[in-house]
Amino acid sequence: MGMLQVLIHYAIMAMMAAILGSIIISWLRVARVRVPYGHPLVRLIEETADLMLRPIRRAIPASAGGLDFSPMIALILLSILRRIVVLL
Repeated sequence: MGMLQVLIHYAIMAMMAAILGSIIISWLRVARVRVPYGHPLVRLIEETADLMLRPIRRAIPASAGGLDFSPMIALILLSILRRIVVLL
């Protein structure tokens, strides 16, 4: 793997980690665990994940039950992209 492929691979992995972190933060908030909105780490995770999730949420609205499938779609797309980059 070349240097550019490695950098893209790590960027994809960082985005996937941010999305997973965002999912965990949202679950904690639903469980009424106090997660500070203004904390720099929380803001970094949520803003990084929103870079990928926002366009997906615009294209695919939430289902009738209020479930947001955008993180799952984003993780699938990133996994496919990561596999393509590794195979090049």
